[in-house]
Amino acid sequence: QVPLVESGGGLVEAGGSLRLSCAASASGFRLSAMEWYRQAPGKQRELVARISLAGSTVYADSVKGRFTISRDNAKKTVDLQMNSLKPEDTAVYYCHQGLNNYWGQGTQVTVSS
Repeated sequence: QVPLVESGGGLVEAGGSLRLSCAASASGFRLSAMEWYRQAPGKQRELVARISLAGSTVYADSVKGRFTISRDNAKKTVDLQMNSLKPEDTAVYYCHQGLNNYWGQGTQVTVSS
């Protein structure tokens, strides 16, 4: 059973929006902060956003004001709303659960100029 499954990626024009969703099937979701990372070709994986158990959030400077992370503990999901997308947002986006160091398989986001 895959512990984290992402969905919602795709191709969008610059300025557009996408909403990524991560569904957790393994235990620990309600005990852990959740994070979205991304990795562009030839670059290291980087933290995009983090949400704590209490709902406090942290964002990379590059996405502040454009991306919003949220979680639903009852449904065991964490979402990433991405607005005003830029070509430099193009990457594979990964969901991560810190407690057990679980990673999803990733979902591709491509922003065309």
